[in-house]
Amino acid sequence: MHRHHKPVVGHKFSLGATVDGAVVGVAIVGRPVARMRDDGETLEVTRLCTDGTRNACSFLYGAAARAAFALGYRRIGTYILASETGASCKAAGWRLIGQRGGGSWDCPSRPRQDKAPTAPKLLFEALR
Repeated sequence: MHRHHKPVVGHKFSLGATVDGAVVGVAIVGRPVARMRDDGETLEVTRLCTDGTRNACSFLYGAAARAAFALGYRRIGTYILASETGASCKAAGWRLIGQRGGGSWDCPSRPRQDKAPTAPKLLFEALR
């Protein structure tokens, strides 16, 4: 489980990966978190967790894209930490769009407590 995140909003569908009847990974797909990407034609993998089973992440990214396209969406994206390689996204046929800011919403006029990593992120995307 992603302990560095709070519960998701904008849920559309979820997927699971199993091996011999046991769940080894899950993906949660929903509306994009960034307003500029929330165009009605785009979905986002907002959570993806596995137990480390080989190829489970790339399997889930691929299945999420196929499901999104079958539902009529044009693109699907996800953000990963810049410290990660993106091998699972690449293996699923997703492409690197670029690095995105990260950072914190905390400011003196409106203090907030950071609950997730504030490091830069990499945006990967698959297009129909």
